[in-house]
Amino acid sequence: MADADRIHLWQNLGTAVEQGVRRHNGCLRPPGSKPSDLPDIPLPAEGPSAKEMSPIEVRIRERHAIVHALLDQGHGIREIAGKLHMGANTVRRCARAETPEHLLGGQRQPRPSQPDPYKPYLDTRWSEGHTNAVHLHAELKELGYRGNYQAISDYLRPRRRRRIRVVGPAPPGIRQVTGWIMRHPDRLSESERKQHTEILARCPELKAADRLVRNFGEILSTRTGQHLKDWVISARAENLPSFHSFATGLEKDWDAVVQGLTTAETPAPSKAASTTSK
Repeated sequence: MADADRIHLWQNLGTAVEQGVRRHNGCLRPPGSKPSDLPDIPLPAEGPSAKEMSPIEVRIRERHAIVHALLDQGHGIREIAGKLHMGANTVRRCARAETPEHLLGGQRQPRPSQPDPYKPYLDTRWSEGHTNAVHLHAELKELGYRGNYQAISDYLRPRRRRRIRVVGPAPPGIRQVTGWIMRHPDRLSESERKQHTEILARCPELKAADRLVRNFGEILSTRTGQHLKDWVISARAENLPSFHSFATGLEKDWDAVVQGLTTAETPAPSKAASTTSK
């Protein structure tokens, strides 16, 4: 069996592994998390109050917060665009903008308001856990504030925990896990090895697939084709239909496969060797 044939066998095994991972892709997500179980994250409190903003500005600020929250969690531009039903170019513009003001063109200038001189005091009281706007308004009046309660309430409103639902960290993909199974463990990074081990621990079928790949790789690299029959028996004993199909493919040309995995090719003699023998 030529090297190309052995590579072809390994590629076919990789296809079987990918089909097996796809069949058990529910194991790729950590237990207790479902696509619908989306953790909440708070929107930033900075910026003018909603009453001071136009509907378009509110939407731009919220979009900027959502996109950057997803980017921080490791999601890609196209993935975010799909999940938020937005164009990829729109997501890219949000991603490049460090603040919402960059998207707004820097044209908006906040109007001065009566609470402005008292905002540092409000910020301090808020950080201390005093969040009742009525009580804070009464305190400001004692400090000389002459504005109305609504202006204080409007300033504090964005600081309340306005929450949005976003997806959690994306689990590894089917092809990514397939690559981990097909690669030698020594070639996995520490992070990959950790995720790989966790997935195998919660999925007996993928753990069996991983073991079968290791055993087949040993047969392939050591040319011990006499063990192939035992490997096929082990493969058929597992709940891995794609491995059953792979085993059937081996059996269709059994003698040639076993011989190719058992006998190393004899290298052709070099010209120097031929001349010497003469």
